[in-house]
Amino acid sequence: MGSEGPPAVTIHVTGFKKFHGVSENPTETIVSNLQEFMKKKGLPKGLILGSCSILETAGQGALVPLYQTLQSAVSRNDSESAHSGRVIWVHFGVNSGATKFAIEHQAVNEATFRCPDEMGWKPQKVPIIPADGGISRTRKTSLPADEITKALANMGHEVMTSDDAGRFVCNYVYYHSLRFSEQKGTKSLFVHVPLFLTIDEDTQMQFAASLLEVLASFC
Repeated sequence: MGSEGPPAVTIHVTGFKKFHGVSENPTETIVSNLQEFMKKKGLPKGLILGSCSILETAGQGALVPLYQTLQSAVSRNDSESAHSGRVIWVHFGVNSGATKFAIEHQAVNEATFRCPDEMGWKPQKVPIIPADGGISRTRKTSLPADEITKALANMGHEVMTSDDAGRFVCNYVYYHSLRFSEQKGTKSLFVHVPLFLTIDEDTQMQFAASLLEVLASFC
């Protein structure tokens, strides 16, 4: 049998709802509109855009829906007997003080929330997953963050690689996703975006489309 080329990459995407100080989260808009945007633009060859989910901006209280979201992609993969395919999770979060996009290289096993999350939780120096050890433990993405950043910059985007995803809900979700991906054989990446006041919505949608294109080419 001849090869029909590499198996498709399926990318699942999440964003967040509003939270303290950010009444309109740009990632909710980006992720909600991504399917339609990519339908018009055209998906890169070998790429399947899977689920586009919006998460509560909450830590511990939102773990059940987070894991249901993560597990759904694995279950779908199993049901389609698509083990030859590859699955990537891309999580978008907002950094209201940022002027560039940031590809997050790692997450830290520490929850120290500067303000209560949307379910009222405000942990301080708490391990996200106690079984992993102390709050200095890190988990890194298996995707080539520096190369992804360089490719996006070459496409004209204002983007940087970051080693610090904060200690709020973004880092909390990323840490859980990286651990889940390691267990399930998938990949995970977190991307921080600025507010629409800093980089307008159309430019951010174009960035999201470019990111999908780059990820498809690297996998």
